[in-house]
Amino acid sequence: MFERLFVHPFWAYSAGKLTLAGAWPRWALFAAIALAGGVVAASLWRRRHLGATRLALLGGLQFALAALFLCLLWRPVLSVERVRDRQNVLAIVVDNSASMTQNDAPEEKPEETTPSRLQVAINALKNGPLAELGKTFELRYFAFDQVAAPIANLDALPAAGNQSRIGDALRNVMQTAGSVPLAGVVLLSDGAETGHSLNESNLRELAAFGVPIHTVGVGPERIDNDLELASLEAPTNAAPNTTVTAEASIQYSRATTTRLRVYDGEKLLAARELKLQTLAGHESGPGFVGTMRIEFPSGAAGTRDLRFTLDALPGERNIINNTRHLVLNVPGTRRNVLLIDGEPRWEYKFIRRAIESERSLRLASVVRTTQNKFYRQGVSSGEELSEGLPTTAKELFGYDALIIGSYEALALTAAQHQLLKDFVDKRGGGVLLLAGRNGLGDGGWGSTLLAETLPTHLSLKRTHDFVQTPVRAQLTPYGIESTAMRFDADATRNLDQWQTLPELANFQPLGALKPGAVVLLETAKTRDPLLVWQRYGRGSTYVFGTASTQRWQMSLPVEDQRHEVFWRQLFHAVADQAPAAATLATDRAIYDDERAIQLTAQVRDTNFEPTADAQVEVLVTPQQGEAFVRTLQPVIDDKGRFAATLDASDAGLYRVDLTAKVGKNQVQTAGGAFRRDNNIVEHFASYQHRAVLERLASETRGRYWRTDQLASLAQAIPYAKSGIVERQMFDLWNIPFVFLVLLALKLSEWLLRLKWGTL
Repeated sequence: MFERLFVHPFWAYSAGKLTLAGAWPRWALFAAIALAGGVVAASLWRRRHLGATRLALLGGLQFALAALFLCLLWRPVLSVERVRDRQNVLAIVVDNSASMTQNDAPEEKPEETTPSRLQVAINALKNGPLAELGKTFELRYFAFDQVAAPIANLDALPAAGNQSRIGDALRNVMQTAGSVPLAGVVLLSDGAETGHSLNESNLRELAAFGVPIHTVGVGPERIDNDLELASLEAPTNAAPNTTVTAEASIQYSRATTTRLRVYDGEKLLAARELKLQTLAGHESGPGFVGTMRIEFPSGAAGTRDLRFTLDALPGERNIINNTRHLVLNVPGTRRNVLLIDGEPRWEYKFIRRAIESERSLRLASVVRTTQNKFYRQGVSSGEELSEGLPTTAKELFGYDALIIGSYEALALTAAQHQLLKDFVDKRGGGVLLLAGRNGLGDGGWGSTLLAETLPTHLSLKRTHDFVQTPVRAQLTPYGIESTAMRFDADATRNLDQWQTLPELANFQPLGALKPGAVVLLETAKTRDPLLVWQRYGRGSTYVFGTASTQRWQMSLPVEDQRHEVFWRQLFHAVADQAPAAATLATDRAIYDDERAIQLTAQVRDTNFEPTADAQVEVLVTPQQGEAFVRTLQPVIDDKGRFAATLDASDAGLYRVDLTAKVGKNQVQTAGGAFRRDNNIVEHFASYQHRAVLERLASETRGRYWRTDQLASLAQAIPYAKSGIVERQMFDLWNIPFVFLVLLALKLSEWLLRLKWGTL
């Protein structure tokens, strides 16, 4: 119908430019139109008795008719660039990844009677524009999962691949066809780009080739009756016998009920019933997304190969995307914590009692009993802490956390104050300052080097603001989210547990908060900060504005463990983030089909100075196959860092154990694990990613097409500005639409005048 009215194809108009090909100058056209307007106005002036409205209608129609007629005299044409027939190449690129082999049959229809996405796309091309495209272009066919490879025709597709790298495949096609006039690329894909090869820089690189990419979207944009564990966020390290919190994002197509289970191998660790319609989520293109949390125990020391699984819906076909894995390292080494206090007091005694039974912590403590006499507990030798707070980096940096009670800052030397700051900034340790008569601001800590690392501005003068006043501790919004402040996994019950704690007996103001401070506890009535922390350098610091938590233990029944749980969890929060002298890491814990795994190690000496002359080896123990040893090489221009590449050919869990020899006698060790999955990544987010395909087409001056729109593909592609093109001029003065407009303008004027009786 369009071509009957306009003679030329729609795509010629969308790609072309309107211009005038007449010999007369354009200014003469504008002058003639102005003159015509004057004549129309003069003729209507004699009929001014008709009124302004009628004159405006008549004048508009007459002026439009005259202007259009004058434009036709100047010969309007459509100037277009069109590829030359049979002198250009068109690349047909087929996504042959596993997601394209999926069957999108409705629930009530058997899968075996419905073609795959790949077959749907090929059939749409064969039954539509393929023959017409072959009359204009030389067709070349490519198939890809990662790198595009030439194929003879659409029936010669290789076996489906396990990953889709659209950006790499298209770049390979552009480079392969670089020596031929490439007029365009037709990409058949669902847009499920699992290889992360379509970032902004890749898009700019593809656009720079100047070849339009026409994307043909295949598959549903939303999959009904499907659950997907879209993402999983959780720590990769945890202390033994602690509670770990994981955050899961669940994608679902409609309101339903399911259960999320956490397994360690075949052992069930936790389960949670989910009513997905009540999740705090949002609707996205492929459905709804909700986020929830689940807690589970870390267990004893070792490596946990965790499996998170959603119960399948009735009739759900793709259940592979209901499961994700997580590798959790639970180090067997105990965290070393140093507690120093300037006077014997109840708080010190009850803190020690709460921590003594925690096997994953070694608490060494020293309390000053007289001016030059210290009482030590939990030390491993007669020399440890014999002079109170350590005076060397080697000794102090052997601890992961430092707890300072009612101890005045003036009792330490300038070198010790520098060590304390280095302990946080350089060592990466955690420091907790407790309230007391000689603690916090009253202890002069506000004017020390350590004050730079603290989350609050302590008082610079001793104002004796440690007062005996009853206050009740309550959680802040950050405290509600913190696992260190959790007595119960259920948020409501946890708040009840805090609200029923006895009042504290004393309080010490912490000063103004710094920009990076996070308040975990506050006083109930005045809402003054009570427990605050922040990151600083490689470590973290905490301040706690009371020294009377022993009242929780003294005022509660003996079986109530909230006091012990609070201090154990707080000590872990302070100590667990401190890095070891040697660390071993991969860029992520779960790999999808990648075989080349990058291992990096950071090695420091006992003073936590990076060392470049270490001998570093890693013992790799795969779940399947024999263990092997790999030597790590120093990284140039990054002292203390070592790296190696592993070939992880088999799926499963890989354990890695590092041994680093520093100098003659020092030996540093570290451990870790990672997992390589196989053939599962294509089963996640397997709906049609239309936005990705539209963006790709838009950036390269192509167009997105549905499979039911391909009848117009053969007409649209030739009007590209790539390859060998020729300019064509199409006359517009003789198209039927113009004569219809002229007739409509004059007929409208006659009908109006007939109606008004002025004909």
